[in-house]
Amino acid sequence: MPEKKLRVEFMAMTPDALSLIYAAFRQCYHAGFVADMLPKLMSGEISRDVQADFVSKVMESGHDSPIEHVSLTFAIEGISRACSHQIVRHRIASYSQQSQRYVAETDMEYIMPPAIAKIPEARERFERFMEEVQSAYGDLQDILVAHGRKSKANEDARFVLPQAAETKLVMTMNCRSLHHFFHLRCCNRAQWEVRAMADSMLSICKEKLPAIFANAGARCEQLGYCPESPKFACGKYPTKEKICT
Repeated sequence: MPEKKLRVEFMAMTPDALSLIYAAFRQCYHAGFVADMLPKLMSGEISRDVQADFVSKVMESGHDSPIEHVSLTFAIEGISRACSHQIVRHRIASYSQQSQRYVAETDMEYIMPPAIAKIPEARERFERFMEEVQSAYGDLQDILVAHGRKSKANEDARFVLPQAAETKLVMTMNCRSLHHFFHLRCCNRAQWEVRAMADSMLSICKEKLPAIFANAGARCEQLGYCPESPKFACGKYPTKEKICT
């Protein structure tokens, strides 16, 4: 039962993403039909630098709905079920997650919180419990199979699996949803695991679409102050209350 580490991989992005976003923005301010502009965008007659500069400036004004036309897809492994429960609360997204019903956890991998890992007695107890879970899962599978459940044994035995159990998923979000995701999950107040995943995704987004994600991240990074109340602020930036006094 090995401990599993986070891995985030880029899978796909809407083709000609920057040009598509540029055209969508231009349609809002352009009297003509932007489909007629598309050949110029594809041929480079309107350079990518010009497109990126225009998109960045419009986004700075707060107009960001056109970036919904482009999405990115990631493959993610080495996260706990506890983490995936947080992720799927972001509703404007698509998820395909490894099923514990169909995939047997005969050698369950797991995620160990750093706070537990650094305390020897906590680590030892955590690992011992993972072994107990694995043993109980295997015993239940055998008992259920013996009583006729056969291929259905996994779906019942999985009820003993912990939130620490590792999971894998494919996740697709449009660019506007990704900005919102990074606002919340790159924040210091986000749990360590989902924050590490969000930071990895953000690095990929900045590489693939810098015009859209150059300034993405925790909300305080754009605002220059913490939008949380003083009770919840981490101290990295002053709160809005302190700025206004």
